[in-house]
Amino acid sequence: MPPMTIQLPKQFQLLEKTLKEVQSLKEIVNNLKKSCQDCKLQADDNLEKDKDEVPDGGQVNQIQDLQSKVKKMSISLKNARSQITTLQDQLEKMNSVSMNSVEDYIDSKMANLSREINTEDKCSYNCPLLQPNPSKSVCMQLIYKDCSDYFKLGKRLNGIYHILPDPKNKTFEVYCDMESMGGGWTLLQNRQDGSIHFNRTWNEYKNGFGNLTGEFWLGNDKIHLLTKSSNMMLRVELEDFKGVKEYATYDQFYVANEYLKYRLSVSGYSGTAGDALHFSKLYNHDQKFFTTPDKDNDRYPSGNCGAYYSSGWWFDACMSANLNGKYYKSDYKGVRNGIFWGTWKGVNDESISSFRQSFKTVRMMIRPKDF
Repeated sequence: MPPMTIQLPKQFQLLEKTLKEVQSLKEIVNNLKKSCQDCKLQADDNLEKDKDEVPDGGQVNQIQDLQSKVKKMSISLKNARSQITTLQDQLEKMNSVSMNSVEDYIDSKMANLSREINTEDKCSYNCPLLQPNPSKSVCMQLIYKDCSDYFKLGKRLNGIYHILPDPKNKTFEVYCDMESMGGGWTLLQNRQDGSIHFNRTWNEYKNGFGNLTGEFWLGNDKIHLLTKSSNMMLRVELEDFKGVKEYATYDQFYVANEYLKYRLSVSGYSGTAGDALHFSKLYNHDQKFFTTPDKDNDRYPSGNCGAYYSSGWWFDACMSANLNGKYYKSDYKGVRNGIFWGTWKGVNDESISSFRQSFKTVRMMIRPKDF
């Protein structure tokens, strides 16, 4: 396997070249200064020797030549100073390069290197170190950013896999769907039997909860890392108790970090379930913060949508979709706090006293857009 190297960004190459030019100019300036001093000393010596004598024509010409040289050197010195000032401005601009951008660049390179290793070494995640002796062959633990990386290397079984979307963080487990719609899907959420309640705190939604082989919420921190590592698309699958199945896909899906309250960015709808995430101007979940019963970040001025609907979600004021609502095993009456998708057929015909639509299964899953 050829040696692996990381090529530094062009900014660093330009910075190195600029520093060399500055050093060269400094040497030129120092030489000019020395020449000016020599000229001045020589002129002073001549004037000292001849101060009591009337200079003849040859001496006058010599002095004029020296003065002309000093003048030219002075002009050259000014030009050199001007160039130094320009280069200093360039250096200041170089210094303004964001270190975060540099770190992201290095992280991406590390991820690419990991993928190169993957193509050379077919060991699985659980492959142990065979021998501590460096003379013996060693099986290397590989890095996968999401389920699609496993799929590209031939993995075709649904199940739990270890991934590392961000090399600066630890690996964590996810459930991968390698069969549906081309495979390579990383599940963010699964509802199937009501065994796990979703009326949870901010920290629980932050870290995730449930069972990856059953019902679960992966965790907002992990969802952020996944959507940060690649341009992700979202697929939502719903099935009601009558056996009707529909889906909604979004070409762009991103969840910000906790500092930005896990703000949702979602767009590019297609599918059969309807675009409930962009229902209307009043109910639009795009660019909304995450809200939980104990942390109110929604746009409803008179209360907390998370507390009212007993779940965590990207509420507006309040919702046209809520896939984390209460799991009902049949249609129900009262507050619409169950799993909800506002564009589902027949939902708009419901009255306050009528039964609410319930869902048997719901899944949210993501995959790189360029998969």
